[in-house]
Order: sequence, then structure tokens, then C-alpha cells
Amino acid sequence: MAKELISSSATKSVYRDGNTAIKEFCEGFPKAEVLNEALCNARVEDIEALNVPKVLGVAVVDGKWSIIRELVEGKTLQQLMDENPDKLEEYMEQMVDLHILIHAQACPLLNKLKEKTMRALKSEVQLDENLRYELMTRLDGMPKHTKLCHGDFDPSNIIVGNDGKWYVVDWVHASQGNASADVARTYLLLSLKDKKKAEMYMDMFCEKTGTEKRYVQGWLPIVAAAQLYYKRPEEKELLESWINVFDYQ
Repeated sequence: MAKELISSSATKSVYRDGNTAIKEFCEGFPKAEVLNEALCNARVEDIEALNVPKVLGVAVVDGKWSIIRELVEGKTLQQLMDENPDKLEEYMEQMVDLHILIHAQACPLLNKLKEKTMRALKSEVQLDENLRYELMTRLDGMPKHTKLCHGDFDPSNIIVGNDGKWYVVDWVHASQGNASADVARTYLLLSLKDKKKAEMYMDMFCEKTGTEKRYVQGWLPIVAAAQLYYKRPEEKELLESWINVFDYQ
């Protein structure tokens, strides 16, 4: 059976091949990053409370590094939101509940979010030195938590299976740390497409968890600056607009 394209981006394409999904990275994509993604996935896939498609192997396919994992039959939450705008609030509430469930888990072998963020801030050459110091000082003062954080929790990384279960994929940025930092990242991802959806998401999360909204917002400049390190052109303008916002403290 010929493999069937499911989705693609500038750096990777996902194919269906029988009962497996093959995530094929572009030529020249760093091997270390591919292996790290497979390792992160392997570390979270055995958490019983979550549905995480298992990695079946890492291989070079047609000259490109690829991750082979279990195939989930269904649609992404993003597809469902686009197809059923009248159900947006219902879908968003379920997404928030899933994020809270993720944060209730522990995965002690993952990198610590705070250390990972600090490294990104130190490495990002675009930052003014005074601003870098301000952001690193703020980060250092944030409470240290060890909750499981996805790092890229977005409707496109949630698959609503035909079996009714909700699956979470793309754990490459997973870490253990402060849940509000993870929520700030999701807020920024949602803001790329629709600011109203982002606000709805944050409001729901804060209400359900009893988290002060200003506290989550306080993470936004830190998370935005750290994300510049990953050089995603589609995010650059939004991230830069948030870096100097310190009004919430």
C-alpha cells in the first residue's frame, strides 16, 4: 500500500502507511531533535491517564529521518472546530479539561521547563541585554513546579479518535514545570489564528483551576521570548509583540 499524506509543514510531513503513521522530517533536519522527540514520546506514552500514540520505531526512510508511531483513526480537534463552529465552546471546554488532566500527571525523567526556558533566553541573540536580564530575573522568581507540560498544546495536536478517545501527539517540547507557563504557550498558539479563542481558553482554564489570570499573563513575555529561539517565521511578529508587555505584575 502506498503511503498517504495526512499533513505537512515546512519541516515535516505525516503519512499513513497501513496501520502506522510516519512522521518524515525534511532533509538536513537534526538527528538529535528527531531522537529527542521519540524519547519524549516514549516517556509519556505509558502514563495510563493519557492517550498517547506509541512510538514504534525511528528510521531513515527515503533518506530522511522518520518517526513511526501508532495510527489513530479520527480527526484533529482543529478540524472539528473548523467544521462545527457552533460547538466551539464545548470543544474548548473539553480541551481545557484535557490540559488540566495532563498537568495532573508527573514524568520525572523529562527536562525541567524552567531550565529549558532559561537556556532559550540565554541563547536568543535577538534579545536586548537589559530585556534578557529582566526576563531571566522574572523567570527565576516564578514558582518551581514539576507538572507534566506538553509545550505545544494546540487543537492540531489533539486527535479525536473514531473510538471517542482524545489523543495527544507531538510531545517534542514536553517538560516538567509550571502549568501556567504551558497555558501561556497555548494562549500564544491560539492567538496566531484567533485572539477571541485564545481569551476563551485562558478564561476557562483560570476559572476551572482557580488560577489568577494575571499570574498566567505574567508568563507571556517569558514564554514569547523563549519561543523566538525556535525560529518559527509564522510566530515571530506575535512573539515580539508580547516580549515587552510587563503590565500584568
